[in-house]
Amino acid sequence: MSSTTQTPQELRPDRKKSRLGFDVLGLGIALVMIFPVYWLVISALRPNHEIRSYDQTLWPSSITFDNFVRAAQQPNFGTAIQSSLIVSITAVVGGMIIATLAALAIGRFRFFGRKPLLLIMILVQMLPPTAMLIPIYAQLNAMGGIDEYWGLIVVYLVSTLPFATIMIRGFVVNIPVELEESAMVDGCTRFGAFRRVIFPLLAPGLAAASIFALVNAWNEYLFAYILINDNSKYTLNVWLMTFTTERGTDYGALMAASTMIAIPVVVFFMIIQKKMAAGLTSGAVKG
Repeated sequence: MSSTTQTPQELRPDRKKSRLGFDVLGLGIALVMIFPVYWLVISALRPNHEIRSYDQTLWPSSITFDNFVRAAQQPNFGTAIQSSLIVSITAVVGGMIIATLAALAIGRFRFFGRKPLLLIMILVQMLPPTAMLIPIYAQLNAMGGIDEYWGLIVVYLVSTLPFATIMIRGFVVNIPVELEESAMVDGCTRFGAFRRVIFPLLAPGLAAASIFALVNAWNEYLFAYILINDNSKYTLNVWLMTFTTERGTDYGALMAASTMIAIPVVVFFMIIQKKMAAGLTSGAVKG
């Protein structure tokens, strides 16, 4: 009875075929995911008569920027930008501050109910937003938060707080306590040790959590539509409804406006993408 063993050189063709197969599969998935974005941008650059045509092509016969002009001239465009910036930036900054403090408390201190608190935050993430819509509306209505920026800010802040806290906590538990204690021995206060030692090491986690919070606040539609009824306070996603009138929908201007709305998130992501990648890959190693 004889046995044969394959040399590494004989195994390499199979590995190359397998790698090629995964590359082709990954490329196919990437094309499927990027096609809606491509179609959005191309539709924003098509003339209106071509958008309504039944003979669609992957590339427009002519490129026009009239759709962007009409979108920018739509009523309440400036106020919608202002509303989205106020709500999103406040929700992100406030959420990161509260999530960082909560993550420090959960990661550094041992107190009664710490593990149940983490479990509750995970369970809250599983609840669909529509299940909480009626109680949130009733509570904000009783507090006078309907048609107010602060009501929408509170909703966005609270909705991203559990995820951000859990993510940042993963970084907190990976930072040795000795670093903080050494800084305090050298004369730093607890806040000084946090600012000089802990905070720089939390930057990847904060970047990942902040992009999640920004996307959630910037692209959210349901709560903004229900809680804000004043046209002058519409966020950008609710403002997109104004392109649909009794005479129909201006699809060209709608696609152009959607493209412009997506640009700030893309730019913010490109600025912090390195830190975000580090945050997603190294935040939950321990704890």
